[in-house]
Amino acid sequence: MSYRVALGLEYDGSKYFGFQKQKSTLQTIQGYTDLSISKVANQDIKTFCSGRTDAGVHAFMQVLHFDTKSSRSSTEWVRGINSYLPADIRVLWSKEVDKTFHARFSAKNRSYLYNILNDQTQSALWSDRSLFFPKKLDIRSMRLASKYLLGEHDFTSFRGSGCQSKTAIRNIEDIKISKKNDFIVVELRANAFLLHMVRIIIGTLLMVGKKEIKPKEVNAILLQKDRRVAGKTVNSSGLYFLGPKYPKQFKLPDFKNNLI
Repeated sequence: MSYRVALGLEYDGSKYFGFQKQKSTLQTIQGYTDLSISKVANQDIKTFCSGRTDAGVHAFMQVLHFDTKSSRSSTEWVRGINSYLPADIRVLWSKEVDKTFHARFSAKNRSYLYNILNDQTQSALWSDRSLFFPKKLDIRSMRLASKYLLGEHDFTSFRGSGCQSKTAIRNIEDIKISKKNDFIVVELRANAFLLHMVRIIIGTLLMVGKKEIKPKEVNAILLQKDRRVAGKTVNSSGLYFLGPKYPKQFKLPDFKNNLI
């Protein structure tokens, strides 16, 4: 008999070369996770994720699934896997799901968060978990600019050069920009994201915040479908994968934004 198990995974990506397993190094989130699950399951395990994250990117709730012949309780999976994982990778929950569930293809949308430390002095505690930006930013203009990105568009201007997706069409459902103390937090929800898409969007919104361009110029950048006209790809340190959203039928926990 075979079981399909879903896991919720939280991690600090600062020390890792991204989520996806690589032949050249174990230092990936999937590399450590697959190895740890395999030890608990007493068999070789390959996981499938809701969305691959790049080097240095963090996650509040990455969702994985895997198939196994081993029967374990949710508590046994969580405690057992965590006992083998590094301290900066944690399984939050485990749930047996039916075979129709797929961590990637069952997701309705995905959400990311970008954290900007907008202060005169860099933080010792947040250096690997935020973008340090000392210049004052016009948040109101950034919010106005973000409205041009909502909806279904061709996001070629915000697509990383190594992107292998067959199409640049994506649907951004929501963008929220909030401020708490010295931090500016940008949350984005979309059906899917292109390589470096969030980081390039943030780089472009920073151009607006610095008043290098006007909010309406973001629409022109979008329509040009030319990566060269958009902002820089900002550092991965400030980027967090909040998590995916699934249909209610699977009864999986929702992600929580614990940053602010």
